[in-house]
Amino acid sequence: MWGDAPFDKAAVGQLPRRLCYYNAGFFRDARLRRILTLAGHDLRLGRPSPDDGVVVWGRSPYAARGEAVAARRGLPLVRVEDAFLRSLRPGRMGDAPLGLMIDGLGLHFDSASPSTLEQILLRHPFDNSNLMQRARDGIGRLQALDLSKYNMHHANAPLPAPGYVLVVDQTRGDASIPHAGASAQTFTEMLIAAQEENPGARIVIKTHPETALGLRTGHYGAQHLDDRISLCRDPVSPWALLNGAVAVYTVSSQMGFEAILAGHRPKVFGQPFYVGWGLTDDRNPVARRGRALSRAQLFAGAMIEAPVWYDPCRDRLCSFEEAVDQLEAETRTWREDRAGHVAVGMRAWKRGRLQQIFGRHKPLIFSNNHASAQVKSQKTGRDLLVWAGKDTPDLGPCRRVEDGFLRSRGLGAALVPPLSLITDDLGIYYDPSRPSQLERLIQSPLPPGGRARAERLLARLLAAGVTKYNLSAIAQAEPAPDPGSARRILVVGQVEDDASIRLGAGAVSSNLALLRAAAEANPTAQLMFKPHPDVEAGLRPGAIAPDDLAGLAVEIAQRADPLALIATADEVWTMTSLLGFEALLRGKPVTCLGAPFYAGWGLTRDLGPVPERRRRAPDGHPLPRPDLIHLLHATLISYPRYFDPVSRLPCPPEVAIDRLATGNVPNPGLALRLLAKLQGRWASHAHLWR
Repeated sequence: MWGDAPFDKAAVGQLPRRLCYYNAGFFRDARLRRILTLAGHDLRLGRPSPDDGVVVWGRSPYAARGEAVAARRGLPLVRVEDAFLRSLRPGRMGDAPLGLMIDGLGLHFDSASPSTLEQILLRHPFDNSNLMQRARDGIGRLQALDLSKYNMHHANAPLPAPGYVLVVDQTRGDASIPHAGASAQTFTEMLIAAQEENPGARIVIKTHPETALGLRTGHYGAQHLDDRISLCRDPVSPWALLNGAVAVYTVSSQMGFEAILAGHRPKVFGQPFYVGWGLTDDRNPVARRGRALSRAQLFAGAMIEAPVWYDPCRDRLCSFEEAVDQLEAETRTWREDRAGHVAVGMRAWKRGRLQQIFGRHKPLIFSNNHASAQVKSQKTGRDLLVWAGKDTPDLGPCRRVEDGFLRSRGLGAALVPPLSLITDDLGIYYDPSRPSQLERLIQSPLPPGGRARAERLLARLLAAGVTKYNLSAIAQAEPAPDPGSARRILVVGQVEDDASIRLGAGAVSSNLALLRAAAEANPTAQLMFKPHPDVEAGLRPGAIAPDDLAGLAVEIAQRADPLALIATADEVWTMTSLLGFEALLRGKPVTCLGAPFYAGWGLTRDLGPVPERRRRAPDGHPLPRPDLIHLLHATLISYPRYFDPVSRLPCPPEVAIDRLATGNVPNPGLALRLLAKLQGRWASHAHLWR
């Protein structure tokens, strides 16, 4: 919702529903067609009717065909261009856009006439506090995630020493240059001005990403270099480069917009969309502009209000924030996997999903033993992935892999592939004997916009009733018991040979011992015992004999919906089970007799051996206590990686929750189902395959 007098973006320019096109790009580009269709347009090739419009791509050489038809027939002309947050790689490398600017007035980079974006920046009241907070969070989030229009920059790329004047190059022949009132000569003038206005200062020229990739030529080269001027061709982060600059010079590059967001007042020699609002030093002003805007207002107009954003996983239009979620997932995959991995200790049935998640940019090389994996890693320059629990000290530096916390609709022991996986180069979340990346995330400040996102995620998770395995929607579960009037405690059983028990349990390390401890501490309460699904299925050890249960639990909740049990319980007791975390999310008190990842932060009653590092810094001072939202953000958003089995793309957790809630998850094939049944029959010999 906006303010009392909401700004009507549709009033800026009504667009025809049916749009005719006259170049092959609109036919070949499925993403482009899909976004326009979802935006309410019907694309046609052929002669337009009087009620139709004509659509063209920006100011491309082929746009002249459509322009001529529109002019001859007196029809509305709609121009389409990429939004300012596009994709991992440039379009010339095949990546589809995440958003479009669809404009019936003009074009955002063409200063000769008004555009929809310009009208938004001129007329929008920008008086809604929610919109302004979204803009501030958006600016901070792009900087924290290191996201730009293209995102193939490397975190370890060498940066020039701080204190330089940054001059931004662009590609030759790009339409945004002449239509911003500039030319190739403008780049020469800009470089001279940068030297004259900053005597003695170092000048760093930033090469355009497409030039560095060999796709298009730029305006600057070796002939411009001297003892003061250097060329930055490396794939460095735009934000890191801006942070080290003392001044920024640009013609019409989007990097000038990012310079504003980074706190600069760039010197601008062309007429891009971001000049004329009081945030730039304009060397070629646009007379019809002149409104003073804040950085947040400029961002709100350009990134939230003007573009049409697309969610490729759920195939729908989406908000700016959801587009960032998706680009974050795709970019994280490239950054972590671009050099490739050698995977060791991976069971054969898992390899297909591992390849889908970690081999998207360079296929995984699988190895059956540590020595062979190390040799392959050294020869190829790839790092090592090892299934958590199968690493040994002789393996050396590696990244441990484990299932995520929103895993699947079905058990891993039943060979159902996961939607989420975790990698950790410090330790692993269930091993409290050493630090893990999850602990670091819990102890780190929330990123910009992180609290609002985690709150939305929690609300969606609770409304959808999603858990790790989501078994209640698969089996005919027994109904939850009537809670009655006595205080009820849910005691959560586990697989007794599970690594989280071996590494994270204290003196109580069996289901029977857990029940006895809960009964002794709560003599007047009613205890419900929930066996682990793998134990109930006969796939893993941990069953309690009926005679031992007598007098301890009033009820054995077999095949019961865990969320229904949590809802009827007044308290939950566990050793290290993830069900304790799920109970915390649902507002239930949790007592831990082990040291699961969610213990030791002040959110649980801890009776187990919780590491002191979760409570105190090395100097002995108490650490800040994260709240539940902070814990959720670290555990479900920052730590795991997610894979959408429908679109087969990396995805954010919000997509995984939707898939698990709706059941839109492909089932394992016949071969895996038969293998799971065979494993069940030979459960007592699990050491042969685990």
